[in-house]
Amino acid sequence: MTDQLKNGSAFIEAPLTPNVSGDFVSLDRQECLDLGKSLHDTYVNNEPYPHIVIENFLPADLLRRVVSEFPQREQGRFSDANSKLKTGYQMEKIQSHLINNLQTALNSSQFLGFLENMTGIHGLIPDPHFAGGGLHETARGGHLSIHADFNMHPKLRLRRRLNLILFLNEGWQDEWGGHLELWEKDMSKCRHAVAPVMGRAVVFNTDGDSFHGHPDPTQSPENVYRRSIALYYYNAVDNIASEQARTTDFRVRPGSADQKPPLKTRIREIARDLVPPLLARRLNLY
Repeated sequence: MTDQLKNGSAFIEAPLTPNVSGDFVSLDRQECLDLGKSLHDTYVNNEPYPHIVIENFLPADLLRRVVSEFPQREQGRFSDANSKLKTGYQMEKIQSHLINNLQTALNSSQFLGFLENMTGIHGLIPDPHFAGGGLHETARGGHLSIHADFNMHPKLRLRRRLNLILFLNEGWQDEWGGHLELWEKDMSKCRHAVAPVMGRAVVFNTDGDSFHGHPDPTQSPENVYRRSIALYYYNAVDNIASEQARTTDFRVRPGSADQKPPLKTRIREIARDLVPPLLARRLNLY
């Protein structure tokens, strides 16, 4: 697939042109604002929920350097029914000045202006803790079940609003799988499947029905990993006591062999939904 996503949705060619000097990476404020504004209508009108897929979002030479400076491979931190052979690298494990500077640029005021103009969501705040975000790497046979993300930052008590996933896989073959699937809000079918090829960026709203994942095990060769940068953006909650927080909500695809979350997890989720948010937090149900 070079010019289409699966299921017929064309991508957008809308690159940013960062200033790269050695390991320093910066973005032009006006370019970010103008590009975001130009993509607004596409973003908010895409289905099944607001999202966009941007081809060649950042220069390939820059991203090749990111790949070359990836941390040394670690054992996958997740291995259960919903996530397998996936590793997320904590910031202290990333010794690359270039990678740290790129992630800083993607959390900068300039980039937040791009996101706000594109999505119409204002007051965005980056995550200094990179909770769940940063560099992701999935080995052959790994997967991530279809889910909607947790909605409240565990430390900052901010509401999660957007995901950015920037793929780093040069030469990725379609038959290896690993496509990011965007599912209908009622989980009736997969609406789009986005191949994780180098430089392709996906941005989408993180609502309670923004179901996504790459649920089938990847079939890449041994020692060829599905890599990405994943960043999450938040905004403040007007009334924190009334905000109903949720954990990651995994779903079973119709007609599949996907496993339901453990009974203990489902009981905890039911209990969380039945009690007021403030009491649920005191009972540590989140």
